[in-house]
Amino acid sequence: MTTAELADLFVTTLLRELGGNRRRWRGVLGEARLYSEDTHPHCNWSFTPHGTAAENAAVERVADRLRGQHPIVRD
Repeated sequence: MTTAELADLFVTTLLRELGGNRRRWRGVLGEARLYSEDTHPHCNWSFTPHGTAAENAAVERVADRLRGQHPIVRD
């Protein structure tokens, strides 16, 4: 999976679970940050959401689930 595919999956999941619009969730989500698999062998990505407290909490809940399903992504 690529970072773009992961971001699309995030937005689709957030839309399905919470509603809103794609543009807003893209803005809240921001860009994926990738880490070296040498230093982060269990999960090499993260997002730093930039929304309201509720939006940020929703992103973190989705991130927890997706880390289990897609721990390693490529750019």
